[in-house]
Amino acid sequence: MTAKPQAACDVWCKTAKVAADGERTRRLMTANQDRDMSDIKLTVNGRAEQRTCAPNTLLSEFLRETLGLTGTHVGCDTSQCGACTVIVDGRSVKSCTMLALEAEGAVVMTIEGVAKADGSLHPVQEAFRAHHALQCGFCTPGMVMASVALLQRTPDPTDAQVRHGLEGNMCRCTGYQNIVDAVLASAKSLRSAAQ
Repeated sequence: MTAKPQAACDVWCKTAKVAADGERTRRLMTANQDRDMSDIKLTVNGRAEQRTCAPNTLLSEFLRETLGLTGTHVGCDTSQCGACTVIVDGRSVKSCTMLALEAEGAVVMTIEGVAKADGSLHPVQEAFRAHHALQCGFCTPGMVMASVALLQRTPDPTDAQVRHGLEGNMCRCTGYQNIVDAVLASAKSLRSAAQ
């Protein structure tokens, strides 16, 4: 059975209308996004930043795509894995669940800001290397950030406190014992350096 010419025209006309409507919708959304853009000022890794972003931009997206700080990984987008952990005003935060605009005026540290100015590793990073506390490395930035925040709050943690402090960070490779060992070793190193 062949389609009638009018039926073929109707299908083409409907397809063209949908395409035109889609393009119109895309233009309207883009225009609304541009109109709804907001300025944000914050300090990231010791550097003052002033940018513009949409109100629905996640902090993880802002860090990765606007500032180019791709060390903050996004593994789940649901606050389950912890790969996106950064430090905001001294607290570890899963950046995939925080809007960038919520960080207005905040001090943010990402994995790129953990190493010393001369490029040498932070004691937590050094301990992760020395204790083989990573394998594929995907979770490592979030684990390091959560560990740094934990040690800022609790300079002499117990094994249980380390495990509790890293509860929100998942690693599918290591089995965690080497990570706990690394955090405990870095705590000792940080305490020794402070004396």
